Amino acid sequence: MKLYDVIIIGGGLAGLTAAIDLKKCDCSVLVIEKNTYPNHKVCGEYVSNEVKPYLEYLGVNLNSADIIAIDTLQMSTTSGKRIETGLPLGGFGISRYVFDNLLYKNALALGVEFVFDSAVNTSFNEDIFEITLASKEIYTSKIAIGAFGKRSSLDKKLHREFIQQKSPWLGVKCHYEFPDFPTNVVALHNFSGGYGGLSKTEDGSVNFCYLTSFKSFKEFNSIEAFNKKVVAKNPFLGDFLRSATPKFKNPLSIAQISFERKKAVENHLLMCGDSAGLIHPLCGNGMAMAIHSAKIASTCITDYLRSPNPDRKKLEQSYAFRWRKEFAGRLRMGRAIQKMLMNETASNLAIATIAQSEKILQSMIKRTHGNPILV
Repeated sequence: MKLYDVIIIGGGLAGLTAAIDLKKCDCSVLVIEKNTYPNHKVCGEYVSNEVKPYLEYLGVNLNSADIIAIDTLQMSTTSGKRIETGLPLGGFGISRYVFDNLLYKNALALGVEFVFDSAVNTSFNEDIFEITLASKEIYTSKIAIGAFGKRSSLDKKLHREFIQQKSPWLGVKCHYEFPDFPTNVVALHNFSGGYGGLSKTEDGSVNFCYLTSFKSFKEFNSIEAFNKKVVAKNPFLGDFLRSATPKFKNPLSIAQISFERKKAVENHLLMCGDSAGLIHPLCGNGMAMAIHSAKIASTCITDYLRSPNPDRKKLEQSYAFRWRKEFAGRLRMGRAIQKMLMNETASNLAIATIAQSEKILQSMIKRTHGNPILV
């Protein structure tokens, strides 16, 4: 049985980026992913430019994907009061359908191995990981990364604390034809019980992805009814939904999205991306954080594998420390902003205050985004 240096469970942004980085450092890498590429995912599709230098270093040619340059943020309250500001670093729009597939092709070209199946169990014995798949196949490695997303059956197997609690959040996504939407803008609009983001992707489609409480949604029998009766009450979203043409036969949705605190290391697995912690979508930076977490994990793992005296405890402590240092403050800020915006009275007051001081809004953006990843 082949012993890999690293097995990565989950082939999303974090898993694929880590695979590319580790393979470039001459590690043997296997990615276990349940879905073949390409595929759509419930996700906002704006990416902060903080990750561009790192992706370029890895050899990922973003220009080949016709990314959309974004430099402006718009926000509005439920009543439609709007503010707008420039994004200090800027960002780009790209669909997960194209982005994941681009990273997958890069990983394949480097020699990363893939198995398309579901991981159903992990065990760690005598310093070796055993990963069992739904097909009953077993793979082994020295290191394992958990990059299986927001919520997985593996979270239950690992007895993670957050999975024991019900989460009230529901995410919905659909691509639309709407040529009039500004190419350079990422917009965040609040509605009663939730908020939604709008931004253009590489083919000109507008991605509309929103988060709402299940309590708000359950009164309606469909996404279409909820959009019409609740979401469209925000004037900007109402105009958009009345004028835009859906490109998906049915919107995508995901339930039980949890923003509870998670541990960066569980049963010796290094958790990356949403598996380690999920920032509120309103911060618009989850994709960049996933990629950055892969950089941190790859650096720690490479140091460990190259050490003449590898110390697993030191590896795990180093990764957890670096993860907290980079992301804990952003996650706290995200939770605070969401708490404020989900209260309609507080939201209207806050937006009115921010509208009088672009400096305050710039500070909020800075505290939920990172600096460019230098390599």
